[in-house]
Amino acid sequence: MENRKKILSELFDKYRNEFKELNEYLYNNPELGLQEYKACTAHTNILKKYGFEIEKGFANLETAYKASYKKGDGPRIAILAEYDALPEIGHGCGHNAYGVTSIASGILVKELMQKLDLQGEILVIGTPAEETNGAKVDMAKLGIFNDIDIAMSVHPCGETHFRSGKSHAMEALQFTFKGKTAHAAASPHEGINALDGVLNLFNSINALRQQMLPSARIHGIISKGGEAANIIPDLAIANFYVRAETLEYLKELVEKVKNCAKGAALASGTKLEIINYETSFANLVTNKKLMELYEKNLRTLGVTDIRDREGFGSTDMGDVSHCCPTIHPHFPLTTRHLIGHTIEFASATIQEEAYKGMKEACLAMTLSCIDIFEKPEILKEIKEEFYQTFKKSKGEKL
Repeated sequence: MENRKKILSELFDKYRNEFKELNEYLYNNPELGLQEYKACTAHTNILKKYGFEIEKGFANLETAYKASYKKGDGPRIAILAEYDALPEIGHGCGHNAYGVTSIASGILVKELMQKLDLQGEILVIGTPAEETNGAKVDMAKLGIFNDIDIAMSVHPCGETHFRSGKSHAMEALQFTFKGKTAHAAASPHEGINALDGVLNLFNSINALRQQMLPSARIHGIISKGGEAANIIPDLAIANFYVRAETLEYLKELVEKVKNCAKGAALASGTKLEIINYETSFANLVTNKKLMELYEKNLRTLGVTDIRDREGFGSTDMGDVSHCCPTIHPHFPLTTRHLIGHTIEFASATIQEEAYKGMKEACLAMTLSCIDIFEKPEILKEIKEEFYQTFKKSKGEKL
């Protein structure tokens, strides 16, 4: 083990300047979801350079890719890479560092597979648009992960390393209320106020919160509420996210929210349209055996502060976790507390301090992959947990 850690540490340091150059290039060239052409090219160029077979336009997505290295028969392990940015603030979620860490892990796994003559396949899969459309959702629907034995990725954060836990299942709903314009002072009685429909919706949802599980979340904005104060608005739009810990409860809660909207429309005399304006995400189900393996390897690197993460949002890694054993832990860019989706978070991704956490996460993922390639009993336990978890969730007899 000590020898392997030394080899991997030296390999990371050997390629460190290239990893840093890629990370800073992505930081300086942020691209929104499904527009990550520069990022996709930069990712695939370095993976091709180090011996991976490249498939661009993977899963019918222009900015997705699959990079693979296969040697004989054995486990198929996928390390997922993200690289989309946010409007205005660039890489405020750190997906530049996220993607580079995944690429670094893929390269190091390949190197060790060759040195140790290990059988199997390592894949780096580029998954665009996590912040919006969530490419992993479409990939999951296409069955991309059904024949993958293990899927992993590690997301940047602040403070310290965090275990993979859970995420909310999420549905993005847009409510459009349509009414009739009129002069708000001279003839308001001749109008139908679409904004009243939206306001009624907010009030109904606020009342609903008392009767929903504390772990669930409903939050929204008024994206259109009228043109002028002296005109009864004939169009008003509200966008909401509805989140829950399980898909089952999400479905129940979404129906209640839609009923709030229907009641709001009835009370205001408006017409209502409901659509999904973004891709819905499943909840993340962490494979505990796989997480234990990753944590064990993290600790062998001298990392002792590994915490459970409090609070969580939604991620398309959730959809992956319903297809194959999955983990999605976090690594620190800094020991300071960081708030995601901020300029400060983006800036932290290119500081010298960030490469310590990136290296630790990269080496822990690499060692976990090697353990799985070498020890069939580990993979058997991981897959048995996955089987048991999802058979139970579907109510099937074991």
